[in-house]
Amino acid sequence: MEVFEYDFPGGLDVTNINYRATMWAVSLACMWIALGLNYLPPKHFSRLFRFTIGLLFLDFFLSIVWLPIGVSRTYGFRTAKEVFTSRANGTGFGEGWNWALSFFYAGYVTTGYDASGHVAEETRGASLTSARGIFYSAAASAVLSFLATLLWLFCIPPDEILYSFDAPQPFVQIWALAIGKRGAVVMTSTSCAVTASSRLVFAIARDGVLPGSKWIATPNSVGQPKNAITFIFAISSLLLLVSIPSQVAFTSLMSAGAVTSISAYALIAFCRLVVTPNEFKHSRWSLGKWGPLCYTISMVYNTFLLTTLYSPLEYPFTASTFNFALVITGGVSIFALVSWWFIPASNWLRPELMAAMRQNATADVKEQKAPEVEVDTKEKAV
Repeated sequence: MEVFEYDFPGGLDVTNINYRATMWAVSLACMWIALGLNYLPPKHFSRLFRFTIGLLFLDFFLSIVWLPIGVSRTYGFRTAKEVFTSRANGTGFGEGWNWALSFFYAGYVTTGYDASGHVAEETRGASLTSARGIFYSAAASAVLSFLATLLWLFCIPPDEILYSFDAPQPFVQIWALAIGKRGAVVMTSTSCAVTASSRLVFAIARDGVLPGSKWIATPNSVGQPKNAITFIFAISSLLLLVSIPSQVAFTSLMSAGAVTSISAYALIAFCRLVVTPNEFKHSRWSLGKWGPLCYTISMVYNTFLLTTLYSPLEYPFTASTFNFALVITGGVSIFALVSWWFIPASNWLRPELMAAMRQNATADVKEQKAPEVEVDTKEKAV
């Protein structure tokens, strides 16, 4: 609407409650589409994932070809000196923390690569396939996001034009300026993460942690967690409602969602490095001797990234510019510590669940070793 200069009642501004209500309705419609795709039978998921990956690569290819051509014909590229050495401080913080905040949005790129782990129970050969999926997703995100960042740094317009943009999503206006309004519509996409989050909630519900866990953890006849998908849709719709009365609250919730993932990445790396350095010897996709180095790098980087995601983006900050992600996650952490202290461990780690987990783990290890035994027997016979 901003690109086509649509005359919206009250203006296209986040302070306009009518505009925010419209954004909520559009977001809800997109969520319905994503939800409908997740209700498809699992046998169609591989085709759906391949189609989605194809769209992403098409988007990336068009970005590295179409955008530079458009920029060269309009406002021109940034110089290498501007991209690699210049800096601008519009935050009000000191130069050091202003530089650190450049990781605020870049940090979001390093989340989500663990999605293949959440759908492991619906994956054939998950002990190997899911591990490979996580590894290659992280590698692809690192390489492609680095190239995309360089591309955008060279292609963003001059400062006087860039700071004149007043749309909530400036990338749309950059596309419109470089390749035209219709091209900007083609290159603007919307995504919704329902598949991985519903599987994560499904796994948590089986431990009896959530209200209504019995219903959430009940799969359908083909083993698909449809109730968990419906639960995620209901919670997401309620969270979207927060964007109507308060844009600050909605932005803080989005930040809180990112820091929980980053916190998990840092904590898992710390635990593997310090708590269980000599465990999990039977994993089929192992980092081997590079494990300690990878754990250290992951722990240090994600811990640093957490500090930027918790930080306000302006100083001095007010209630409208404060990042409430720290307050949200702090409250949840305090509640978790109190629960851990006062609620017996047997309520969370029930004996029957632990016995089932050990049995499944033992069966998986035996399954992995079976082919090796078969080969050895044949060799001895020969």
